[in-house]
Amino acid sequence: MEVKKFDAIIIGSGQAGNPMAFKMAGLKKKVALIEKSQLGGTCVNVGCTPTKTYVASARCIHVTQHAEELGISVPEGIRADLKKIKKRKDDIVQSSRSGISDGISDNAYITLYHGEAQFLTEKSIQVGKETLKADLIFINVGASALIPESFGESGALTNKEMLELEEIPEHLIIVGGSYIGLEFGQMFRRFGSKVTIVEKAEQIISKEDVKVSKTIQKILEKEGIEFILNAECIKGKKASENQVTVQISCDEGPPELNGSHLLLAVGRVPNTDTLQLEKAGIRTDDKGYIIVNDQLETNVPGIFALGDCNGKGAFTHTAYHDFEIVSANLFEGGKRKVSERIPNYCLYIDPPLGRAGIDLKQAKTKQLKVKVGEIEMNKVSRAKEKGETAGFMQVIIDENTNKILGATVLGVGGDEIISSLLNIMYADVPYTTIRDGVFPHPTVSELIPTLLAELKLPKDLKEEF
Repeated sequence: MEVKKFDAIIIGSGQAGNPMAFKMAGLKKKVALIEKSQLGGTCVNVGCTPTKTYVASARCIHVTQHAEELGISVPEGIRADLKKIKKRKDDIVQSSRSGISDGISDNAYITLYHGEAQFLTEKSIQVGKETLKADLIFINVGASALIPESFGESGALTNKEMLELEEIPEHLIIVGGSYIGLEFGQMFRRFGSKVTIVEKAEQIISKEDVKVSKTIQKILEKEGIEFILNAECIKGKKASENQVTVQISCDEGPPELNGSHLLLAVGRVPNTDTLQLEKAGIRTDDKGYIIVNDQLETNVPGIFALGDCNGKGAFTHTAYHDFEIVSANLFEGGKRKVSERIPNYCLYIDPPLGRAGIDLKQAKTKQLKVKVGEIEMNKVSRAKEKGETAGFMQVIIDENTNKILGATVLGVGGDEIISSLLNIMYADVPYTTIRDGVFPHPTVSELIPTLLAELKLPKDLKEEF
């Protein structure tokens, strides 16, 4: 069998794989790009792009239904048309896919292979009937929804299948009260579904501070979403063609819950199980994540793992940042490290949550001496004017250096505002740099100086520290 040689093989066309392919092509390197599914990876196809398109539709109907509160009369009969919402989503997704496809087709240095990649040796890959070889290999295979065995016969949906529905569920049960579950829960509640979220921990999004979790739960309960916490979810089963049953054991509430649809949002697993990594000697951890060093290189020189499959981040922006690190180090003489990255992410409920750096829970675990600035959104004039006063802003300051260690913005514009605080953190300058700045009025951001004007010790705040 003929072996086709390339300068690089890229497995997966996600948010690290695609830019790496075009980067190397720009350097006139011959690249093989392997994709077993749709071009664009999780973000374009079943992640950020489609879900945030749905979030926009959900917000539109929510604002319309509450227009009377702002003095606007709206005719009765407002409803969500899921078929139209889905078509809009499909059109946007297809546009992104087509853009990637056209870019690859027009590039003489990139050869696209559709199929499943499997390692044969350290530097050789089989895809279909082809054998490819390169000294540089980049793995960007992403992750998929975890489906526990106890839900194997339940007909449960994942985020992927939820985005293909054309009829609004009558009663959507969601197992998992974290980011994916909460976003889909609010979306479909606003579309018209009854929604129940089941979470085994004592609070939703258990990695967050108690105040964040409780505030978000109150926001969603106000919209009619029901929560069952402290639940041990035993299993799900298909009760009938149009009904699913979740058997649970909890301190309070029913031992069994019936609904029309079941969404599993209990975690994700890396898509590394079919790569035959053992044939290349590539090490993984006990969860299947590929082990990498600070430069994102595996234990095999010349093979790098980027994006969700390396366990260093689970977001589009961290995957793209992986590409930037490796690209800078390989082609620009850089010395960048993944450990230099400041953790940051958003939860796209409405109002959104923006997070950067550590929270109070982590500060306590690390026994750090910190000061805290905090302000409720109902004290922000711009939020009151918009009629969106739920949430709060919080910034954590190192007592010794006066530098920002972490920030939380839960409220209107939180997904955008967090970047202004993150910029100060990356600049590695004291918090006074932004405290003493002047910001446009009327905005939510203009309250940042006020937020930082009177810092408190954690024990003086309402939540435990």
